[in-house]
Formats: sequence, C-alpha cells, structure tokens
Amino acid sequence: MRGGTSKAIMFRQDNLPRDRSLWDRIFMAALGSPDPNGRQLDGMGGGLSSLSKVCVIGPSTRPDADVDYTFAQVAIRGGSVDYSGNCGNMSSAVGPFAVDEGLVKSNGGEAVVCIHNTNTH
Repeated sequence: MRGGTSKAIMFRQDNLPRDRSLWDRIFMAALGSPDPNGRQLDGMGGGLSSLSKVCVIGPSTRPDADVDYTFAQVAIRGGSVDYSGNCGNMSSAVGPFAVDEGLVKSNGGEAVVCIHNTNTH
C-alpha cells in the first residue's frame, strides 16, 4: 500500500509466525534485501528507504485501540530490519488496511480506527 510519499508491504500479523525472530528473514526476502547493488530487483522494494518498509497489522493488545501496528524499516544493502522508528506516511494507510481486511468494521462509508503503534509503546 501507499501512504503519502511512502510505500510498504502490509502484513496481517496472523499470517506471520508467532516467533518474531523469524520476521526479519520474511521481510527482507519480500523486499529483495540485502541487495549489494541497492536496487531490490528480486523483491517488492524500490531501492529507496521510502520504498523499503513493512507494516504489520493485527488485533489490538490494548483495550483503547482497535489494531496494533508495527512498523519495520528494511535496509536495502544490508541485512537488517529496524523496528525502532515509525513512519507517519504509512500510519495513514493502517486504517484503510484494517477496514479492507475486516479487522475493523465500517458503518457504511465511514470508520474510525484507533491505532496502537507498538514501536512507540
């Protein structure tokens, strides 16, 4: 999905392994990292940091939110995934994704989605 000037692969948390130590390998493979040429030709990444992102959306672990949102920045040339940041642009895509995936119900043409960003606790 696109969020503002960024693009990310959106994953439902229930489609990923429970063991989060396995996530990095999945995300890097999906985006085509690491790529020593910096182009991510063998994945869905775009060779720019704004196009090498992952969002994981799942049911909320908190009573004051509808969904949990975990942001991951995938290194293009290196073999790492960083969970310490956030992306405001991709945050704007979390609500539509949650509604499209049935994680949050819409009342006709409108939905209010309360998001818990797990990166910021």
